[in-house]
Parts: sequence; C-alpha cells; structure tokens
Amino acid sequence: MAASRYRRFLKLCEEWPLDETKRGRDLGAFLRQRVAQAFREGENTQVSDPDACDQMYESLSRINSSYYRDKYPRLRDTSFTEVTVEEYRMVLATDSLKELEDMKKGMWKRFRERFNPKTQQDGAKE
Repeated sequence: MAASRYRRFLKLCEEWPLDETKRGRDLGAFLRQRVAQAFREGENTQVSDPDACDQMYESLSRINSSYYRDKYPRLRDTSFTEVTVEEYRMVLATDSLKELEDMKKGMWKRFRERFNPKTQQDGAKE
C-alpha cells in the first residue's frame, strides 16, 4: 500500500507546476523536497499514519486541480486593490523582491557596500 501512496505523490509532484520566478520560495519545489524526505526509501517506506498521508494527498490534489477555484469562482480577476494577477506575479518574483530590498537600504549602507574591499573580493570569487 505504501508503494501506491508513493507513486501517487510522485505523479502529483510531476503535475505540480514550478515557478522559476520564485527561486527558493516555490511551493512546487517545496512539495518535491517534502515528498523526498517523507519517502526516503521510495516504495519501501513505511507510512506511520496512512490516514493522514491520504488526507494530505487529497488536499494537495484538490489544490493542484483547481477544485476550489472552480467551486468558488471569482467575479473579477483583480483584488480590492485592482492589481491584476500578472502584476502580482511580477512584484512577487524573487528578482523584484531583491530589488525592493536593495532600495530599502539606506544611502550610507549602500555606499559602504560599494566601496568595501571584502564584498568586492567575495563577488570576484563567485
């Protein structure tokens, strides 16, 4: 029975999309990592709580199949801020968040980072 659970989770991981714009914060990548941890021995892994495992699979499967999106349709594709889905994706991309973080730094800190020889050497090594 554990083998079938493992195969179902593998299939779910294959179907779950990866978002390359959210490096290190992507739900699909996190899901793959957790499945690999939970099923370290592959099909031979013994599941301690089969009911919880099945419930987790069903919940993730409903999210992946857009069950709730179809069950509770939205009237518009914007939020109360009138920001579209594409604009949210652009803002939440890892590169955009990094730029915002850099903008939050004060002038003195940016000046120190720019002329600090240690950070320049670290950047040259990479």
